[in-house]
Amino acid sequence: MSAPVVLVLMSSCFLFFGYLGVPVPFSLMAGVFVGALLSDVSLAAIIQKIFDGVDSEALLAIPFFLLVGELMSSANVVVRIANLSVSLVGHIRGGLSQVVVVFSMFFSEMSGSTTADVAVMSRALGGPMKREGYEPAFIAAIIASASTIAALVPPSITAVVYGAVGNVSIAGLFMAGVVPGLMIGFGLMIYCYFFGPSGLRKPRAPLRQIAFAAGDAALPLMIPVILLGGILTGWFTPTEAGVVAVVYIIVVVIPALNRGHLKKIPYDFCLAGLIFSLPLITIGAANAFGWMLAYLRGAIYIADWITSIAGNDPHLIMLLMVLLFTVVGDFIEPVPTIIIFMPLVNALTQAGDINGVHMGVVLIATLAFGLITPPYGLVLLMASKFVGINFAKALRAALPIYVVFLVTICFTIYFPKVVLWLPKQVIPESVGCFKAPGGTGYICPN
Repeated sequence: MSAPVVLVLMSSCFLFFGYLGVPVPFSLMAGVFVGALLSDVSLAAIIQKIFDGVDSEALLAIPFFLLVGELMSSANVVVRIANLSVSLVGHIRGGLSQVVVVFSMFFSEMSGSTTADVAVMSRALGGPMKREGYEPAFIAAIIASASTIAALVPPSITAVVYGAVGNVSIAGLFMAGVVPGLMIGFGLMIYCYFFGPSGLRKPRAPLRQIAFAAGDAALPLMIPVILLGGILTGWFTPTEAGVVAVVYIIVVVIPALNRGHLKKIPYDFCLAGLIFSLPLITIGAANAFGWMLAYLRGAIYIADWITSIAGNDPHLIMLLMVLLFTVVGDFIEPVPTIIIFMPLVNALTQAGDINGVHMGVVLIATLAFGLITPPYGLVLLMASKFVGINFAKALRAALPIYVVFLVTICFTIYFPKVVLWLPKQVIPESVGCFKAPGGTGYICPN
């Protein structure tokens, strides 16, 4: 049977089982097995590819980042971060909606997980927002939208997966994600100020109160410093930075701020391991699916189609990739999407002479946007469940917010010098720069 026909049957099988409600990894494996049975690929090779997908040292960073978020959440340390957020922006029009965004910008730099963010914010701020009269649909929409910041800013789990699978500098992706992450954060704050409900505005906190709240949250706020400082100075790999952050929380933060939680730490480890098992099995299945896609030359077919339209124009290639990833991201989570389509991404990155970190940040921002778009919209679905509102109503409330994401994605595509400025200053090698022959400074590609 010809490769295009097998590809169509693989994809159809995956979509069929997905629409029946079968979990994503098992739907992917159903498609893989159909492809293997209709081609000359052995089932032993498929099993090997599943194990190859999870056999990556860089992916070990994920459970430790998840554990950081779980320890911070279950030990009630996040209350201190919420209090700091209230003292900083609680007096601005929008009230607690502004607090949600600032809180997410703080917490995202600790967990790296959108799902952890949406769960923590729903528990910490969902109830207070309801009591202050915010519409549940708006609460779900703003919490879900703010949680996507975690996909961009370090220590983004999505960036870890992209870097590990695509052989792109993870530290470079961390640094390049700062600009679009801040754009989404400030864009949401502007939206809440001009177009969101006014809410109950708190009195402006005096400088003394802000200083007290900052001091109260100082210990947990050291976690991003440990993570980023260790990675950027080269002392730690992302995985080692996650381990150091976990040790810091267990040895310093919890004993100082919530000593009674020490006896619950084994439960946190078990829960983080359970949470990690979900993306892990998906990574293995997606790696097998992506390998079959590449083996059957599916990536080449799609790449040829895109280059036939865009030629070698990097901006047009990225726009078409954004369109593709927006559609795919509506149905599949970011991690399997990255793994499945990485052969295609690599081919088009080379065809358009695009910086690998630049392409990565554009696609990660697109996948973050897909987390709040129908029909899947994972974090919007989670937020609506936590808040107790119908998904369709939360979706309608989120529609105007899409403008913030579209503007951010377009800016990221058309202004690579701004996006890549920070990694060029901090880790020049991560974006292809090399030391000048004279030994002073770096030479960077345009």
